[in-house]
Amino acid sequence: MAWTNALLLFVATVAGMELFAYAAHRWVMHGPGWFLHASHHRERHGRFELNDLYAAIFAVPSFVLLLGGVQLGWWPGFTWIGAGIAAYGAIYFGFHDVIVHARVPHRYVPRSTYMKRIVQAHRLHHVVETKHGTVSFGFLYAPKPEALKAELKRRARAGVRAPASR
Repeated sequence: MAWTNALLLFVATVAGMELFAYAAHRWVMHGPGWFLHASHHRERHGRFELNDLYAAIFAVPSFVLLLGGVQLGWWPGFTWIGAGIAAYGAIYFGFHDVIVHARVPHRYVPRSTYMKRIVQAHRLHHVVETKHGTVSFGFLYAPKPEALKAELKRRARAGVRAPASR
């Protein structure tokens, strides 16, 4: 496979994974998969949460495609699709688990307009503790925080976490 086609397939897969992640987050994790994802909308006790199983579940297609493309003689494009899925997983981990939720200690402070917007959108997603009523399901793209706040207000703040008492 020509390296240009491989690169295009890789980049298209990373971009397509944002669409897949949005759909999985909105209609699976906040749907029938809530029994795993609910742990992510509550205070975490310990290093892991039940929601972490999604990382293992979503890694399986990447692993299978990489194995097939590299070792089993499948179409070489599967290697690049598998690599694109893995790259999206790494980007997700860096953004979501490290930057937003600080599950790995760091000193990074979002300064760019994009990073501030994406972090704030994800935090607005987490103000809702329930399966329904949440806003902003993407990870690399998010609507403006003002629009998300207006949507939460329109929904009468249903499911929004009560302020912590001091």
